[in-house]
Amino acid sequence: MRLHSLESRVVTLFIGLLLSVQLAAFFAIGNAIDRNARQAVEASLKINERVFEKVLDQNAQKFLQSVTVLGREYGFIQAIASKDVATIISTLSNHGDRIGSDLAILTELDGKISLSTNANLQDLRKGSLQQTVSALITAAEKTGSASGSAIVDGRPYQFLVAPVQAPVTIAWIVMGIPIGKNLVNEMRDQSYMQISLLTSDQAANWKTNVSTLSDEHAQKLAKLMPPASQQVKAMPLQIDEDQYSAHIIPLAHNAQYNTIAVLQLSISEAVAPYKELQRNLLILTVLGAIVASIISAITARRITGPVRQLAETARSLGAGDYTATIDVKQKDEIGDLARTFMTMRDGIAQREKEISRLAYWDTLTNLPNRALFTDMLEEAIASARSYEKSCFVLMMDLDRFKHVNDVMGHRFGDILLNQVAIRLSAELGTGGTKPARLGGDEFAILLPNSSKENALDLANRILRSLEKPISIEDQTVDLGAGIGIAGFPEHASDAQSLLSRVEVAMYAAKQGNSGAVIYSPDIDKSSQQSLSLLSELRAALEQQAFRLYVQPKVGLDHGQVIAVEALVRWIHPERGFIFPDQFIPFAEQTGFIRQLTHWVMNEAARVCHVWQQQGIHLKISVNISTRDLLDQDLPGKFAQILQNNEVQPASFCLEITESAIMDDPVRAFQTLDRLHAMGLELSIDDFGTGYSSLAYLKRLPVHELKIDKSFVLKMETDIDDTKIVKSTIDLGHNMGLRVVAEGVENLEVMQLLKELGCDQAQGYYISKPMPSADLPSWLLKWKEQHTQA
Repeated sequence: MRLHSLESRVVTLFIGLLLSVQLAAFFAIGNAIDRNARQAVEASLKINERVFEKVLDQNAQKFLQSVTVLGREYGFIQAIASKDVATIISTLSNHGDRIGSDLAILTELDGKISLSTNANLQDLRKGSLQQTVSALITAAEKTGSASGSAIVDGRPYQFLVAPVQAPVTIAWIVMGIPIGKNLVNEMRDQSYMQISLLTSDQAANWKTNVSTLSDEHAQKLAKLMPPASQQVKAMPLQIDEDQYSAHIIPLAHNAQYNTIAVLQLSISEAVAPYKELQRNLLILTVLGAIVASIISAITARRITGPVRQLAETARSLGAGDYTATIDVKQKDEIGDLARTFMTMRDGIAQREKEISRLAYWDTLTNLPNRALFTDMLEEAIASARSYEKSCFVLMMDLDRFKHVNDVMGHRFGDILLNQVAIRLSAELGTGGTKPARLGGDEFAILLPNSSKENALDLANRILRSLEKPISIEDQTVDLGAGIGIAGFPEHASDAQSLLSRVEVAMYAAKQGNSGAVIYSPDIDKSSQQSLSLLSELRAALEQQAFRLYVQPKVGLDHGQVIAVEALVRWIHPERGFIFPDQFIPFAEQTGFIRQLTHWVMNEAARVCHVWQQQGIHLKISVNISTRDLLDQDLPGKFAQILQNNEVQPASFCLEITESAIMDDPVRAFQTLDRLHAMGLELSIDDFGTGYSSLAYLKRLPVHELKIDKSFVLKMETDIDDTKIVKSTIDLGHNMGLRVVAEGVENLEVMQLLKELGCDQAQGYYISKPMPSADLPSWLLKWKEQHTQA
């Protein structure tokens, strides 16, 4: 075979393709092995974390039973009663030896350490161990026993707490078991991972307590650990030639020391078997290339002609040209191959055309999708950068689209999206840029070589266009939208950043009902703060950081307390006491108010049950937000809460603002009717500040009107406020409703309300909001004062 002959080139082509594919596969497999091994190691470490914690817990439970038995031994109880110190110390020491404890402590009921097998009793009382013991005893008082970890003399201990009962608790036993070699070896046997327990002092120097590694490797591990203040949970490690993935579990800490457990799995060991397989694959690839060279050299001479044409056609297909023809006359297998190749060419061309359409065009609206819009935006930014011009992007999200989808169905929603696309295209005109559908009910418009003023003008035109109702299948739909605006180079220098910032502006427009909003860094900062606040609210609900406060309502005709309003307060771990006006509006915007209302109702029902058992029968008012009223499952949720707490619906009154009703009157009326049918009373809160008409008011199944405090605060000095309050009282009584005035802050206002015929009063003059647990004692004081008066 000549070096430059067609046969040699065919052979070279086949061998080259084979080697390229095999080598690519070789490296791809290598990368996949490494990636999968690391993922498997990480997954295994996560499982082993839970196993480690379970082993700790099992150890605690195993020895805790033994400590509990000691707390019930008659002889030990007698020794404590007679203050026989020698017997107590001996018993504690002997029992500690049986369970592997080298630190046994007896405490008084208040948690103060009284005796210990450790001679340094005063040091124990002064050190952080006293605080740990007190905390564990507090936990044990609730559950009967407790366990936890702490550091004593630079060593980690697992502490077990159980009561000494005779039959009531007269003291507490605390056993400290060193966390050491036995635990590490047990974990090593179960998981094949390396485990090390490290302790650092105030100078952040880590020292190894115990480890399954060699001494040399354990010392190197200690030097690689970051300072305890960084609180790293996972990290890669390189010890000599071995690569590890490590997870770090905090065990205990005090003012002087920190102890952690380091769980390691070797990535090198996990990859080793697959690397051998990869080497074998490389050998097979080389052998296959040699065999293929021989076979291809033999067959190339017979197929050079037709294959030349096929090769040329293949090159054309690779370049995206699907018009090349194949002129092969043979009727043998080569001819069949050529004809099949032509069929394949036509099929590929058709499929590629369809793939391109699916990849870059929205199938519902036939508008560019997010991928195509991003490409268009990148081209527009490149052009604007070259000519030192600007371009802008509008991003739009429809209002109430989800509600339309839920009520009318997805088919109706698809038709609606098509109508919006048509309306947007008409607004842009035939010569303008087409809108793009990014997904769901989000649309975007690219304005190359445009200005901020032009972008804002177009956004306002679109908003005015959407104000016109859309008619679909005899249904008229009113839609609004929030539009964000951002541009290059003013707001971002690349396509992804620009899309991110225009989306931030769009969400700001929707949250503020602002129509169109131009991006600014302040909005981005606010979005980040909002995200942080939402996370803190969710954490507060999980960590029981909310508190139920109540404010009494007094009947003006007899001066007796007849009801309370339930209020929520937030005890933040860093910012302390947080009032509702600092988080309730945000909770309403984000929808978190639903979980918060559920918590308030459940807590109020629990407190109501407790009060009733104490002979206190007061109606409790709970505030309901707009989002609560739109929740069609709200009556069912409240019914379940009342049933769980064994209280009657008549014990509760739900307060609703006028604006909450007016946001969606139809759904609000449906929810209120179902709540009324359950037996819950309903109240219109802040009456006079909303926009509801009497036509709506008379249709509502309400029992009470609350006059907003803005009219009550200064009514003794402002005749206009007095007239408004008087008119509201007369209106409520004429409609058969009781009237409550809030914001009563002095005796003059309270007397004036009584003269005007108001039924109930609420305000700081009567009482500030108080923790629900304080109400019974406050009621006694109020009754005494009222009786004396």
